Amino acid sequence: MKFTPEKYRIADERMKPFIDPDEIWEYINAAKPTPETVQNIINKSKSKQRLNLQEVATLIAADDEESVKAIKAGARFIKTSVYGNRIVLFAPLYIGNHCTNNCTYCGFRTDNKDQQRMTLEDHEIVKEVEALEDNGQKRLILVYGEHPKYSAEYIAHTVKTVYGVKKGNGEIRRVNINAAPLDIEGFKTVKESGIGTYQIFQETYHPEAYKWYHLSGKKADYNYRLTGLDRAQEAGVDDVGIGALFGLYDWRFEVMALIRHTNHLEACYNIGPHTISFPRITDASTSQIKKQYMVNDHDFARIVAILRLAVPYTGLILTARENVAVRNEVLDFGVSQIDGGTKLELGSYHETKNETQNLNREQFMINDNRSLNEVIEELIEKGNIPSFCTACYRLGRTGEHFMEFSVPGFIKRYCTPNALLTLAEYLQDYAPKETFDKGWKLIEKTLETELKEQKNVAEIKDRLEQIKAGKRDLYF
Repeated sequence: MKFTPEKYRIADERMKPFIDPDEIWEYINAAKPTPETVQNIINKSKSKQRLNLQEVATLIAADDEESVKAIKAGARFIKTSVYGNRIVLFAPLYIGNHCTNNCTYCGFRTDNKDQQRMTLEDHEIVKEVEALEDNGQKRLILVYGEHPKYSAEYIAHTVKTVYGVKKGNGEIRRVNINAAPLDIEGFKTVKESGIGTYQIFQETYHPEAYKWYHLSGKKADYNYRLTGLDRAQEAGVDDVGIGALFGLYDWRFEVMALIRHTNHLEACYNIGPHTISFPRITDASTSQIKKQYMVNDHDFARIVAILRLAVPYTGLILTARENVAVRNEVLDFGVSQIDGGTKLELGSYHETKNETQNLNREQFMINDNRSLNEVIEELIEKGNIPSFCTACYRLGRTGEHFMEFSVPGFIKRYCTPNALLTLAEYLQDYAPKETFDKGWKLIEKTLETELKEQKNVAEIKDRLEQIKAGKRDLYF
């Protein structure tokens, strides 16, 4: 698609700042929840309707014990009815930690002279991907600092490099991106490499708080970052992820702003975010933050439940920043994607290193150091189906098409069968015997219960048998 001056003018009209702090605080301060209004809002969400700002503010203000229980129960209903009991797995792969930004909470900040800088060479990327494939990973998110080294062309090159690595039955079927905002032409270049979701986290949506933490570098431009995903949409990247880093500012404001961002994307492009992320601040080398905004575990659980109700169709991503206990709790009522076997130090997937984290070689501290198989086995034991599915991306169920399937809740028809097929691949190719046995029992139980009445259950069973016989990459 060639951009004419008129198309650029229309794009400029769309790409105006859309966060009004006064408006958001007015909603928060005016909220007066009652048990009846809270339940009515939960019931609206159960009908698969996205909530508006006033309704979200009401849920935020409903902090009594009974209301919180009701909100979590409603979120659990949405999670089950839209996504079933499957959990999508991925791993982050850090490509380079050079950065020109000076963000006070980040180990990559340019003022951090203790950070050991590097960018993976192509052969090192191949080794990392081979190690990830040896563990059974099929989905990666590539992470880059913001630096001239990491241009759109370079990002596209690394994506193609990752896709080109095949070891045994291993392959990476979907590469997502977490990188700096690009201009429209840059997003078009990256799109052509075959990416999945492009994530840009605003970190904090409050303009004044944003200035506290982003001291210099291109990232200091609040509006350029805020409208980054607008440029992605204009370039045809219709699969995007938003997020806020909780602990930089009042969590109530950030939740509201995430919903406001969702509203904006839907209003301008008829496409909401494919994913929402909500990482919490953890320790980083030379980090400096305002401690009064740190989010405790109780409020973090509320955040997840409220987001689940607010945007029923959107995938919620939980990372290894959180410890195992917190992850297990919020998996129950909101989260649909997690990372497993995570390592943040560049080059650490293929190298055997001391398990102690070296924050001078990483962006931040993680609190879940379990291997991918340990994560998978615990998911199976709790009745969750680990999934490496990439079918939606590959069959064009993204953007507006994804909304058509997911908003009414129909995506479950595809998610559960595809989760079983990718789990079967993992079990056959990578799992230890104990995990293998537990996994196949879960597959058989799901076929006998949840999928018993599904019209294509015979075809699902047939494809599972094909996987046992050595066939790979089957999906609906």
